[in-house]
Amino acid sequence: MSSEAAIAVAMFTVADQDSAAAFYTGTLGWDVRMDVNWGEGDDAGRWVEVAPVGSTARLALNPPMGSAPGGGSIGIEVADLAAEKARLQAAGLDVANEMPAGGPVPAMFSINDPDGNWIWVVQAG
Repeated sequence: MSSEAAIAVAMFTVADQDSAAAFYTGTLGWDVRMDVNWGEGDDAGRWVEVAPVGSTARLALNPPMGSAPGGGSIGIEVADLAAEKARLQAAGLDVANEMPAGGPVPAMFSINDPDGNWIWVVQAG
């Protein structure tokens, strides 16, 4: 692998791509970066990518491949952790696993998407 590589796309398994995209765009305020279909019949597929506004990294929302959806985890950085927490709570999300600043890690908390994937919201350093 090249030393010029970068993480560009993380992937979550979701039960329903339309519902997942609605959560990420409607509730979290992210953008749809790609939504394409390919193939026909039983071999047809769909690729959906979402991302926070201004992010170069994207999150692909994929149907499960032989297992149940959920179980993934990503971290996103925000400039104002308290404001983001208030915004997400106002949108009806449960904030969990709050970790204060100090020690080797920044302040953070987690939320879950409807499929049980973890989204860690981290104070940018």
